[in-house]
Amino acid sequence: MIALLMIIGTIVLFYLMTFVYRRFTYPLLIPIFSTTVLLVLILVMNKIPYDTYMSGGKWINELLGPAVVSMAYPLYIHREKIIKYKVPIFLSVLCALLSGLVSITLLSRLLSFEEHVLLSLLPKSITTPVAIPISEAVGGVPTLTAVFVIFAGLVGAILGPIIFRVCRIDQAISRGISIGSASHGIGVSKLTEYGEETLTMGSVSMTLSAILGSFVCPLFALLI
Repeated sequence: MIALLMIIGTIVLFYLMTFVYRRFTYPLLIPIFSTTVLLVLILVMNKIPYDTYMSGGKWINELLGPAVVSMAYPLYIHREKIIKYKVPIFLSVLCALLSGLVSITLLSRLLSFEEHVLLSLLPKSITTPVAIPISEAVGGVPTLTAVFVIFAGLVGAILGPIIFRVCRIDQAISRGISIGSASHGIGVSKLTEYGEETLTMGSVSMTLSAILGSFVCPLFALLI
């Protein structure tokens, strides 16, 4: 019964925040962020243990895999454009992946982070199902990696639209690759607001980033 209440409560809260976001389109009100914050507050204020919430929350978490797979549909619809721009997409994602790894390493060294924190940070821009195994393989802490991945996704979803506006980025391929490479599923979900073509480019970039990251991250970890 408790598990069922946790599932229903999460879904109801998410739809409520979706309604609020549609009425007041403010970046900090995106449902995935506002729902998370409210859930944490509710759990803390009512002293509900995390394990109690996850008795139901884990079933929602299990839907992450099917949700990622469902993104294959827009890929099929826009397959001709993907094939046409395959080289720019590949090079852009690779560049984004490498620049992310280098910047994280330099920042971690500058702030004197411990080695396990740095290794946990490396896969932060890769979707969770792939990032956690990579973290384990390179000697990171999977729990920390999960937190960093979520944080990267939320930052991209919140700041992405602001950067698009300030830098006047209006091309679907540019928007999709930038968010998909840096903010994985959470960021890509935001791209639904920009149309199916942008969402497709984000999905391609997220998938390609996960594939490339599976090879590049471990190699990079050995080099540093």
